[in-house]
Amino acid sequence: MNWEFDFLYFLQSLHNPVLDKIMVTVTTLGDAGLIWILIAVALIFTKKYRKCGVNMALALIIMLVVGNGILKNIFMRERPCWIDESVELLVKTPHDYSFPSGHTYSSIAAAIVILLRNRKAGMAAMVLAVLIAFSRMYLFVHFPTDVLASLFLGVITAVVAYALTNRYYEGLAGKLLERKRAKT
Repeated sequence: MNWEFDFLYFLQSLHNPVLDKIMVTVTTLGDAGLIWILIAVALIFTKKYRKCGVNMALALIIMLVVGNGILKNIFMRERPCWIDESVELLVKTPHDYSFPSGHTYSSIAAAIVILLRNRKAGMAAMVLAVLIAFSRMYLFVHFPTDVLASLFLGVITAVVAYALTNRYYEGLAGKLLERKRAKT
C-alpha cells in the first residue's frame, strides 16, 4: 500500500487551480454514472443507436450490481481520504467503500460498449472515461489499485453485456423472421 500512497501524494504535488477545477468537473461527470446513463437513454430513443443504448444500460446495471452491490460490501476497503485525513479534499468525502471505483467501473464499461459499437465515438468516450478514472486518484478518493481493478472489471462487463445484447437481438431477429414467414 505504500507505493499507492506514494503515487497519490505525487498527484497531490501536481495540484494547481486550473487542474483542480478540471478534475473536479471531470469527476462530477461520473457521479452516479449520470453522464453514461443519460447517453444510454438518449441512444435508446434513437432507432439507429438503440442497440448501443440497450447495451450500455445493461453494462451499467451489471456494474451497479457487481461493483456497488457486491464487491464494495465484500472488500469494504477504506478510502485513502479516510486513512489520511490531512489531505484537503476538493470534493465531498465519499461515504461508501473504495473498492472498486464506481466512477471508473461505470465509465470504462460504458466507453468500451460505445467503442465496440462505434469506433470513432468510442475513442472519445474512452478519453472521457480515462480522465474520470484519473480524477478519482487525483482527488485522493481512490487508490491506484481500485482504479486499475475497475478498468479491468469495466472491460469484462462491457464484453459480457455486448455478447448478451447481441444474443438478445439475434434471437429477436430470428423470431421476427419466423413471424414474417408464417404470415406469407
